[in-house]
Amino acid sequence: MKNLLKPWLVRRLGLRPAVPLSFYLLDFIFRRLLRQNAGVGWAVHHSSTIRSPQRLSVGQGTWPGDSPGVYINADNGVYVGDFTNLGPQVGLLSANHDVVDNDVVMAAPPLRLGRFCWLGMGAVVLPGVELGDFTVVGAGAVVTRSFPAGYCVLAGNPARLLRLLDRTLCDAHARRTAAQYAAGH
Repeated sequence: MKNLLKPWLVRRLGLRPAVPLSFYLLDFIFRRLLRQNAGVGWAVHHSSTIRSPQRLSVGQGTWPGDSPGVYINADNGVYVGDFTNLGPQVGLLSANHDVVDNDVVMAAPPLRLGRFCWLGMGAVVLPGVELGDFTVVGAGAVVTRSFPAGYCVLAGNPARLLRLLDRTLCDAHARRTAAQYAAGH
């Protein structure tokens, strides 16, 4: 029965085939019934928090918050590009509070993640940062400044450039992935 039910549900409800049905069941309970992350338009892990989801824009093939423990503060705006992946415990902070008065939220430019970025477990990106396409952020890194050119690997606290990625290989991967996504795979 289960072998027939999942493919039918995937087609009927537009679910991602690689994601277990239990994830969607928990999402239904927490997001729809208990109203946790209720303003988010995609399935979110029950331990993740998305603050100001109306200020969070995402590209295709991207589901921020589907990994456990992700925290996104989109008060000043957050954009997550196509096919970008956030690992567990990642923090995206578009806003901070005043150092003297915690009730005052400081204005900052929106936080922007390019296409095909990958943020490892526990990485934190601070307000106003822009990461270009194909930026890989190592586990536990704290990104305090922008790397808009992308095609690089960052790590450390504060994050620093470790190496550049081959733009030709990255762009070929992007073309393949976009074609597969458009074909419904």
